[in-house]
Amino acid sequence: MPQQSDLYDAILNGDAKKARATTETALAEGVAPMELIQGSMVPAMDEVGRLFEAEEYFVPELLLSARAMKSSLDLLKPLLSASGQKMSTRIVIGTVKGDLHDIGKNIVASMLEGGGFEVIDLGADVSPESFVAAVKDRSPQIVCMSALLTVTMPAMKTTIEALKNAGVRSQVKVLVGGAPVTMQYAKEIGADGFSENANGAVGLVKNLLAGAAA
Repeated sequence: MPQQSDLYDAILNGDAKKARATTETALAEGVAPMELIQGSMVPAMDEVGRLFEAEEYFVPELLLSARAMKSSLDLLKPLLSASGQKMSTRIVIGTVKGDLHDIGKNIVASMLEGGGFEVIDLGADVSPESFVAAVKDRSPQIVCMSALLTVTMPAMKTTIEALKNAGVRSQVKVLVGGAPVTMQYAKEIGADGFSENANGAVGLVKNLLAGAAA
């Protein structure tokens, strides 16, 4: 359908105004919200991710495409809620306690939403107790933690320990990332995975879910 192709192009080109207008038109024509997500938005963000990996797109392009995708998704979320439909996977994400940086976390959250996942963004400076409460209240399959400062990295370990103490660690996969974080550190603290960029995080989530389903 032309509208779906237009939506794909709008997201790929980072045109938020066109993405929203195209979504409105498609909905008025009776296209189902999930069809727009799976048929246009997810493929567009997959291509954005590919271009980023190929160094044809950079962070500014990534942000523009993510913003365009969100402008469309904001129209679809209430409709999905009203119809009882929901994304297949729920992800809780936040920057750990003591760390106020959220740009990288926001990019990851947007890319995950563009990948067709339901994302619950807890924001920045999130305490271990808040992560635990979110897991108990929202029952996500994945928890993503970000740290941009070396001094806040230990909060990742504290949060994982809090999840264990609350008896919910086994219910979720925990992924970590951020400029100072390494794969070695992720292993040391008992995380299930590590990614150094937003596109990698989307791929990691998909791989973990595929492994869980196998």
